[in-house]
Amino acid sequence: MKYKADWPQARQRLTALWEGEILDRPCMAVRAPSGRRASGPGAPVTAEQKWADPDWVTRAARAQLENTWWGGEAIPSVLVMAGWLVCFGAAPRFEMETIWWREMAFDFERPPDLGFNPDGQWVKRFQTVYCAVADAAGRDDFMVGRPCILPANDLLSMLMGTERFLVNLMDRPDWMREAVVRGARAQVAAREYFMALIRPHHDFWYGNAGWMPFWAPESYMTTQSDVSCMLSPEMFDRFVLPELEVVHEAFGPLWYHLDGGDARQHLDRLLSLPYLRVLQYTPAPFEPPNGPAHLAFYQAVQAAGKIVHIQAPKQHVEPLVRALKPNLLMLDTTCASMEEGEALLAACRRWI
Repeated sequence: MKYKADWPQARQRLTALWEGEILDRPCMAVRAPSGRRASGPGAPVTAEQKWADPDWVTRAARAQLENTWWGGEAIPSVLVMAGWLVCFGAAPRFEMETIWWREMAFDFERPPDLGFNPDGQWVKRFQTVYCAVADAAGRDDFMVGRPCILPANDLLSMLMGTERFLVNLMDRPDWMREAVVRGARAQVAAREYFMALIRPHHDFWYGNAGWMPFWAPESYMTTQSDVSCMLSPEMFDRFVLPELEVVHEAFGPLWYHLDGGDARQHLDRLLSLPYLRVLQYTPAPFEPPNGPAHLAFYQAVQAAGKIVHIQAPKQHVEPLVRALKPNLLMLDTTCASMEEGEALLAACRRWI
């Protein structure tokens, strides 16, 4: 891999992790400034350019890749945020921080009409960006992976508006369950379509190539349900679990993003799923950051035989390594320099 000369060693450790084993230390992704100072395209003129202009996105990606040291199991990768444009035909609203949508009207007197249209205006726009990034990656310069497409349950909550979405779960449960399932199948079709475009000429066509990159020796899928923080366990089973089943059937094991303390009520249900292999937790703004404050939570995940994927400040790495099972641990952190990162990786060998 162009941006990671030690990729064969990282791949061995990640393969061992996936199999519940450990080599010389826990898996840990460490990023630091590379010192190369490659110049990028400059600040975007508009939010739409930042997310959906293939030239700007690829030039920014190259600069980010060049300017970063990818230590340990850090995977050189690019978050193609424009995948959010695959959104059942909704109109996007671009902002500098993210992409939102204008709310849609739904006809509850008819079955849910949620499908994937490869010829849709915004789908084509995403395809242009995604393929441009894949072309820049070549066979194995860096990881592109599966497109960053939202799961149906979260996307529907945004397209309806959160309040209307929750009310509809109560007032129209059968329609809403069918909408989630049809939407999940549409998003599966979208992922399969885009993967087929890049698979022939790119080695890293699966995995989560974005804000929390992860690699496994077999196909898997990343997913989430941020709206589940507002759902009871019974509603989670009725409206979210069916989507997880659809995704698992299509792609195999799951890597799951759990967002905030209010979503922890679903932990036992998630850990009971045999196809859930990795769980990643993002604390809510009012919670302590990932680290020793959440140790009991991480230990519960590992006790169920799942890998826990933790993005934590470097000062929290040592206590986590000492307290958790190293064969079920994936850490992600940043350092101020390559030297600091290398020292941290070396120290991990002494802490287990």
